[in-house]
Amino acid sequence: MKIEKEAEIILEKFSKALENISELEETHYIVDNINLTREDKAEEKDPEKILRNSNIDEDGNLIAEKGKWVR
Repeated sequence: MKIEKEAEIILEKFSKALENISELEETHYIVDNINLTREDKAEEKDPEKILRNSNIDEDGNLIAEKGKWVR
């Protein structure tokens, strides 16, 4: 297939390009926090808190400012 042939050509060129890269020394980091991840947890959301700080008309509709980029 054409795609397989193109993929093989790309891999061959990439391999040849890697041969030209000189050996480098390993990079050492001063701090030990490499690849730290945080725990994925949901935060509580309080819609009442958002509505307390918003403008609401007589019908209970939320009034929002039109974006300045909108004409």
